This record gives sequence, structure tokens and C-alpha cells, in this order.
Amino acid sequence: MKRLAYTLVEVLIVVIVLGILAAIVVPQFSNASEESNLSSLKTNLQIIRGQLQLYKIQHNETWPSADKFVDQMTKNTKIDGSIGLAADGFHLGPYLQTIPNNPYTGTNTVGKGAVGTSAWYYDETTGEFKANDSAEHAIY
Repeated sequence: MKRLAYTLVEVLIVVIVLGILAAIVVPQFSNASEESNLSSLKTNLQIIRGQLQLYKIQHNETWPSADKFVDQMTKNTKIDGSIGLAADGFHLGPYLQTIPNNPYTGTNTVGKGAVGTSAWYYDETTGEFKANDSAEHAIY
């Protein structure tokens, strides 16, 4: 006589083995995602800070202003920080194509408020630029 179905014990063993494999694999994917976000955050900060230094050098040791930060970093400027077209003599910059998204918020807002009020924190008096999504990431 030929057997046409699996026994309950066989099915339970397969389910238990799959559960054990899932318990091993899922945390590894979670760690990879966190490591990827942190790496992206650090890379974005390194790029932005480098471009801020270049801006400062080209603008007589002056940082971009907080209220015009995005425009001064992504458009052409003159040495006084005014924004305009390259054809009109605004020959400095742009320093970034866009402000990159913070990988933890998915946004690129720049502010100087408390932690969590914007994606990035910028202080025009010191040139400090850091993540502003959480206190944990603000240390980078």
C-alpha cells in the first residue's frame, strides 16, 4: 500500500526547522539594514562637512547663513554669499546638487532646533553640521 500524505509529526518537524532557520536569518537582515543606514549617514555627513569647508574657504572664512543654507549650498554664489546665476558673475558653487536625505528620516530638512525637529542640524556661527533625528545619531 502506497502512502499519499505526510504524517503530522513530519509536518511539525518541517515547521520547526523552518522556524529555527527564520530565527537565525531575520536578525542578520535587521543588523545589515542598521549598518547600511549608519554608513549612509556618516558618508552624507562627510560630504556635506567637506563642502561646508570649501564654501568657508571661498567666502572669506564665512559659513553659509542658516536661513539661506540650502540655496547657498546648492546654487551659484558670489564671495559675499549672494545667490544668482553663473552668467551674472555668481561663479562660486554650487557645492551640492541637493541636500542629501537623512537615511533615518528620509527627509533633508536643515534646522537649528532641538533633536527631532529636523533631519539635519546646522549652526552658522560654528559651521557645525550633524544629524538631528535622534540624540544617538547627533554624535556623528
